[in-house]
Order: sequence, then structure tokens, then C-alpha cells
Amino acid sequence: MSLLPAPRRSALRPLAAVILSVMVSALLLRAAPAQEEIQHITRAGLKQMLENPGTEAVGSPKPDVIIVEYFDYNCPFCKKLVPVLNALLAQDHQVAILYKDWPILGDMSMYGAASALAAGWQGKYLAAHDALMGGPRLTQTEQVDGILQTAGIDIDRLKKDRTAHAAQIAALLARNDEEAGALTLKGTPGLVVGRQFVPGGVDLPTLNKLVANSRREK
Repeated sequence: MSLLPAPRRSALRPLAAVILSVMVSALLLRAAPAQEEIQHITRAGLKQMLENPGTEAVGSPKPDVIIVEYFDYNCPFCKKLVPVLNALLAQDHQVAILYKDWPILGDMSMYGAASALAAGWQGKYLAAHDALMGGPRLTQTEQVDGILQTAGIDIDRLKKDRTAHAAQIAALLARNDEEAGALTLKGTPGLVVGRQFVPGGVDLPTLNKLVANSRREK
């Protein structure tokens, strides 16, 4: 997990009481460095998290399980999670993934997130997300623009949308930051599978288990 630099960019916590329940599952995350327990999100918190998210989800148009990922384009652990999420989408056609940009690793992470969100006004947020997540570490603004242009995004329009919709982009990133804070997420990636909150990455068998758990809980 890529850890959040200190101090945090935002100290917002008003969603905490809504999002996290006091119940903790006995299911363990994975045989990784520290075995962290999986907390459960309240139904009200999940509804608020999914309502008008600002980006489209990928996967089933009518999913029975939605996975939310809080990520940073410069997080190496987020990049390692990409093939796991793609493998799940390929084998399970009843799930959808909603990506929530949470740029915590510096100015270039912020620029990449703002650019990807601005591409949404072209209907190409997911193309921008996939291109930046699948590319190298972001180090320069020109590099980000070049990656997005190669992915078929109109850069001239992107620059205009980044400016014209700056307030909306900033509000969406602030919302994602507030949600991550309410989840007490300390770094990227962070996953919400159904109502199960998982800090850190998982392998495919664990992810399948979490999806199955979510279906049983309905």
C-alpha cells in the first residue's frame, strides 16, 4: 500500500459515522505482511458513496456487486491491482468497478487525476484511467498529456475542460478525499467490495471470496 504523506491534505471527517459500522468481519484480508480485518460499510454510507459518483463504472450495467477503488496513478500497488480487477471483470459478468481518484502522492498525481476526470467531458474517463494506470510513473505534465493523446483523447479540448470545469473536478476530488478519510484509509489502494472495506490490495482468489461474501449478505 502506498502510504498517505503526512500531514493529510484534508482533515474532513463528517462522513465517518455514516460510512463505517462498528461490526468487524472475522474474514481476514490475505496472507500478506499484516493480516487486517475487513470492516463493513453501513448501507447508508454505501448508498452515499455510490450516489452521483462523477465517473462511470466499468463492467456490468446492472451489477449485483459494485467494487469501489480509491487509487492514485503513481501508486505501484494500484498498478499491480489492475490485472486482478481486469481478471475479475473477465470472469464475472455481474460485477462493476467504480474508480475513485484519490491523488495523494504529489502534484503529478493530482494533475493526472484532474486530467482523467476532465476527459469525462469527452466521454473518455475510462480510457484516460486505463492509459494512465497502465503507463509509467507520472513525472511531467507534458508526459501525462502525451499518454492521454495516444489513448485517443483530444488534448486541446481536455485543456479547455480542465479549466472550464476546474471547480467541479476539485469538488469531486475533495469528496473522494473526504470518503477516504471517513474510511480511515491511510494509503492506496483501498477497496470497497459490496459493503466490505479492504485497505490495500488483494489477489484474485481473495477478491472472488469477497464478491461471494457480498452476494450472500444481500
